[in-house]
Amino acid sequence: MTISPEKIAINPLQWIATEDGWIDPALAPSLTQRLKVIQEAGIRSVHAEVPADMTAAEYGQLLADHGLSPAPGYISGPLPEDEESLRAHLDKTARMSAQMAELGLPTVFVATGMSKEAPRVHRPAVGAESTPERLERVRDVFARMGETTKANGVTAAFHPHIGTWAETEEETRFILDTVPADVLSFGPDIGHLGWAGADVIGLIRDYGDRVASMHVKDFHTEVAERGRAEGWSYQKTVLAGLWAEPGHASVDIPATLAALPDSFSGWLVIEVDRGAQATPEESIRLCGQWAQQSH
Repeated sequence: MTISPEKIAINPLQWIATEDGWIDPALAPSLTQRLKVIQEAGIRSVHAEVPADMTAAEYGQLLADHGLSPAPGYISGPLPEDEESLRAHLDKTARMSAQMAELGLPTVFVATGMSKEAPRVHRPAVGAESTPERLERVRDVFARMGETTKANGVTAAFHPHIGTWAETEEETRFILDTVPADVLSFGPDIGHLGWAGADVIGLIRDYGDRVASMHVKDFHTEVAERGRAEGWSYQKTVLAGLWAEPGHASVDIPATLAALPDSFSGWLVIEVDRGAQATPEESIRLCGQWAQQSH
């Protein structure tokens, strides 16, 4: 199987990484500046995120003006605690999946959100404070999100993420095994699952027919392992140098991609949560070099 360069995108988180190991969207340069750097790096698609002051059509045209195409975006939010917050979350899911549909995208990543105060941000990647009851509630929320996006003709791709209530291999398998495949697909993040010590290749093989798109990350396994063993926080692990540009750390990305079925037709979305280079622009250029290789 070969991935077309048209299906290799980037979510340029490098620009919004903060000095304390978190992210702040306010740090990003203008959208046109970001798109120019991405295009010049040789990347052809970008994670879709329609600005509040633009329509999906206007956003799509802006991408086209920069020689770029949209790739599946991302819907997340706090785990709803009551019917009112669930309704607000599903309304957001409906609105954003409608934007994906208007952009011609068949898939959107869905995740639960995280905050600096979250238990799993203080103790990440080990399934902290797990309870069957909460996991079932998380599963039910993902199922409702999948039903909501499906109504707009868009597939919800479940996206486990460190620091949230769905981060471990066990939790990933439970959710995928208990929500119908026609309601919820799989959108693995090979960095976040790997950070949690999951068998990423095994997961991709076992649920290959449900992998709609994938986040490609590289990271240093020794940092992840030490952080888990010593109880480091999310931010401490990140600041210890966890993340790297694709092909520059520990992940066997070719072997991971080889686990995808021949029928895979989704996107690979490169993410470097915190660039390992002197500037975000240099980090994105390295991502572009990886994207232009044969995969």
